[in-house]
Amino acid sequence: MEFLILTGMSGGGKTQASKSLEDMGYYCIDNMPAALIAKFAELYTHTPGKAQNVAFIIDVRGELEFDTLDGELDALKKNGFACRMVFIDCNDRVLLNRYKETRRLHPLVSTKNVTVSEAIALERDMLLPLKARADYVIDTSTLTPLQLRDRIRAILFASGDGGMIINCLSFGYKYGIATEADLVFDVRCFPNPYYEPNLKDLTGLDEPVRDFVFSFPGTRLFMDKLFDMVDYLLPLYIEEGKPQLIIAFGCTGGKHRSVAIAEALAAHLRSHNCNTVTIHRDIVKKFIGDK
Repeated sequence: MEFLILTGMSGGGKTQASKSLEDMGYYCIDNMPAALIAKFAELYTHTPGKAQNVAFIIDVRGELEFDTLDGELDALKKNGFACRMVFIDCNDRVLLNRYKETRRLHPLVSTKNVTVSEAIALERDMLLPLKARADYVIDTSTLTPLQLRDRIRAILFASGDGGMIINCLSFGYKYGIATEADLVFDVRCFPNPYYEPNLKDLTGLDEPVRDFVFSFPGTRLFMDKLFDMVDYLLPLYIEEGKPQLIIAFGCTGGKHRSVAIAEALAAHLRSHNCNTVTIHRDIVKKFIGDK
């Protein structure tokens, strides 16, 4: 049995994340007072027939509980319970747009008598200690609900043996850099399949695109050096205790080169029995300027 703490910015996607957790068999408890978490865990685990994983959704609505949450988490681990924290983040611009589109109020607007922008800034400051303690941080600024679900699933299931999760992420610079990445590689220096008429409408998941990308000596040399560097770094990150590593590759639109290279690295890592997930952030987005 595992206890998961799901927290983060209001409007960031915790509701969607909790729905995904429920679909994956978690018993989700929204906004439980932090002071009751350890007591609940002990009672729940001693209740006959209760073997379901539990997720506690903690957010700014329970701001008075933040000071006690650290102690409750320590108590859970001290008593031998498996416990991880997932922090859902999102950039301020996207959060503001979401509040405008949904016409919902940020929970701090009325309690603190501030504007939405001020509420977001205040909440971000309040949540800094939780974000620093989190085992996993998911930035939803550019994620679809389906991609968020896949990130949650990767965290819950790919790390079942306790090993580090490696996310191989592709993105398009047209749509913004992958700010959540630990390592970012700009692969726009390699020939672009987009300008090949028979490849333009395909993606890096298609064999003709992969064959084109890796047909150039420069790309193959880059992959050799990339494999060597990643193989060297991984044991160092694991020794440090890092729970996840996000390696991102960016090309112009996030559809061809970055996808093919991310998939190639993922295949290399899986051949070494690494917990690896591929995420293609912008693969379905239409290129700017396309008709």
